[in-house]
Amino acid sequence: MSRRPDDGCDDWVQAAVSRFEGSLRLYASRLLRDTELARDVVQETFLRLCKADRVSVQDHLAEWLFTVCRNRALDVLRKEQRMIPLREEQVRRCLSTDPSPIDLAERRELGIRVLELMESLPAGQREVLRLKFQNGFSYAEISRITGHSISNVGYLIHAGIKTLRGNLFEGQAAEAHA
Repeated sequence: MSRRPDDGCDDWVQAAVSRFEGSLRLYASRLLRDTELARDVVQETFLRLCKADRVSVQDHLAEWLFTVCRNRALDVLRKEQRMIPLREEQVRRCLSTDPSPIDLAERRELGIRVLELMESLPAGQREVLRLKFQNGFSYAEISRITGHSISNVGYLIHAGIKTLRGNLFEGQAAEAHA
């Protein structure tokens, strides 16, 4: 049976909400042990009432509402039981160890800035730093490639890093004050 907009259905549903909402919420809360879920279940119950045929429901409205509410609450409970809650350590284990997009962008900017600053270093320091950090060579391998002693390679790398660090933090301090 289709309803016409002027058949008093809105008033009928509003009267049912006024009369039964509190008791349905209490009933659903006790079944679900969760007031938020109970509120959702009761709201769905009244939405179903809006779609129901008034003539077939009105003689046993309370029974119909509580049956629909109970069935919906049981559906929610079944769904909740299928979901296995994660323990704290499982949640921590599932968290991504990948850097965030912001961290990646900051690293990229820092890398660009370091490469720009490397151009201001003496050629020997630039060469050993690139061999060490861009190519992954050991001090001994760099020594054989460049002809510098291992201790000189260590000194050049140390001096280059110290200069880069100083210039990098100088630039960051200047940006912070600007």
